Amino acid sequence: MTGARGARFPYGLLGAWGLTRLVLLLFVLRVFVLPGPDVTGDVSVIYRGWYEILRTGTFPLDDVTWQYPPAASLAILSPGLLPFLDYPSAFFVLALLADLVVCALLLYAGVRPGRTLRGAWVWVAGLPLLGPTVYARYDVMVTAVAVAALLAGGRHPRVMGALAGFGALLKVWPVLLLAGAVKRRAWTAAAVTGGGIAVLFWAAMPGAFSFLAFQRGRGTEVESLGSLVFHVARHFGWSGQVLLNYGSVEFLGPYVDVVSAAALTLSAAALGWLLLWRLRSGRLRSHTLADAAFVAVLMFTATSRVISPQYMVWLVGIGAVCLCFRGSRMTPPVAMVLGACGATVLEFPVWFSHVVISDWLGVTLLFARDGLLVAAALLAARELWWGTVTHPAPILPAQAARTREPLSPS
Repeated sequence: MTGARGARFPYGLLGAWGLTRLVLLLFVLRVFVLPGPDVTGDVSVIYRGWYEILRTGTFPLDDVTWQYPPAASLAILSPGLLPFLDYPSAFFVLALLADLVVCALLLYAGVRPGRTLRGAWVWVAGLPLLGPTVYARYDVMVTAVAVAALLAGGRHPRVMGALAGFGALLKVWPVLLLAGAVKRRAWTAAAVTGGGIAVLFWAAMPGAFSFLAFQRGRGTEVESLGSLVFHVARHFGWSGQVLLNYGSVEFLGPYVDVVSAAALTLSAAALGWLLLWRLRSGRLRSHTLADAAFVAVLMFTATSRVISPQYMVWLVGIGAVCLCFRGSRMTPPVAMVLGACGATVLEFPVWFSHVVISDWLGVTLLFARDGLLVAAALLAARELWWGTVTHPAPILPAQAARTREPLSPS
């Protein structure tokens, strides 16, 4: 069967989505169980506890694990929309629906003229590589907002800006979607939407911005790029510890503050590079907005003090938007991200115990995952630069010869 535009209906893509998502649901519902920690504990214990507090009209003021912007409360409260299900089951169903929304958006974008279904396939194939963690965190919901923003950006900059502003109040990182936005309307809409929502939460619910104070005391999370220093150093007598701290497993001890500061410096350098690119870029095309967002999110993820497994959902979603465009230069970096997703599910949850004790299996998995992210970031940044920064036209040999000839006397 073909559609109005003559394109064959993507039965294979939708079938693959349905089959892989059924498997993911069976994992989060504990019908199937992966080795390692129970990834659903965050929903059944932590999110559920926050839900009980948030429904009283206040944020978790004394819980240092609450480290999210105020609109994150909407995701935590959303299972209340399905009162006929228990909290975890309702959350998993809503995560599945957010996943479906992303797939539908990419499918719609992929059948438009000049587009391709590669992006939809990246989403369908990439998300299951992360295992059940994708439905046991609210990041898939944030990614749905981000994908909608990027796909709206070309024709509707105000819509894109509003969605980016709302997304930033969900989990901060969607503000990076504006890295390639050149129209002032997008930035204005983001500022007005984000500022308006922030004021509403500040006025209506105590502790809307308490999360800012809870971020300052964090160490270096055991899965981050900087953690590799300590994973190796433990084999040579480093005296620090691995502890559950501020809601994640982190390194604490000598020189952790130095490595954490180095990670912040790398993030600042990434920001500086993005600013330089904005000043130098000239050849902007329809895919540049998505490509720039992918580079920005990838650079800040790779240099972060924390690289939790669910962060990879962001990269799969933004990378999928890039590959909806035939002209995007991001295919190799997106392929590297998919490889990093495969390594991620092995380091968490399957062999997370090996990561925690820093044995050679755990260290090798982290080197593979973080190395792929760094390589993808460098390659993506290079492709964005060479694809958009205007360079002087090369001088042909004949032209060079003419420029050396003396002027004829008048």
